Amino acid sequence: MKGFAVLVLGLALTGCATMQPGSPQAMADLKNAKGEAVGTASFWEDASGVRVRAQLRGLSPGKHGFHIHAVGKCDPPDFMSAGGHFNPGGKKHGFKSQAGAHAGDLPNLEAGADGTASFDYVTQAVTLRAGPTSLFDADGSALVIHANPDDEVTDPTGNSGGRVACGVVRKAVASAGYSGSASY
Repeated sequence: MKGFAVLVLGLALTGCATMQPGSPQAMADLKNAKGEAVGTASFWEDASGVRVRAQLRGLSPGKHGFHIHAVGKCDPPDFMSAGGHFNPGGKKHGFKSQAGAHAGDLPNLEAGADGTASFDYVTQAVTLRAGPTSLFDADGSALVIHANPDDEVTDPTGNSGGRVACGVVRKAVASAGYSGSASY
């Protein structure tokens, strides 16, 4: 009987690990240079890190650099007001860099032939809490989609091209019944 209880407990814990997160702790509404909505991103933090989940549309098909930028400002048309990649540790760009990646480096996102993309990634390089890697520092942060794929090594931007969409990361207001997914 003891083995059965351990099995049931193990299955229960496994189920908990795959449950949808609760209400997001931060959000970003991404818009293109024309001010049109291209999607939303949600952020949750737990013991494994900060999960970034996004649903996007209206992108050109293919891979796009996707980064957290250092300033919470998204002035069109070029979104240069978002500053460079979020990099409080002063590291080099890219996951393939031997000197370590920027805290704001995220994997490329890939838009399908219909221009939609889903993104789900956990990073341990940033936090939503107070501290040196907080996305809520004095000037905030922004989530930026680039025109081209990130080569994951070239400093400072990964040759990812111009900025095609941007959204300011803001603290989310908890709402009952949030399902963890966005719909249009």
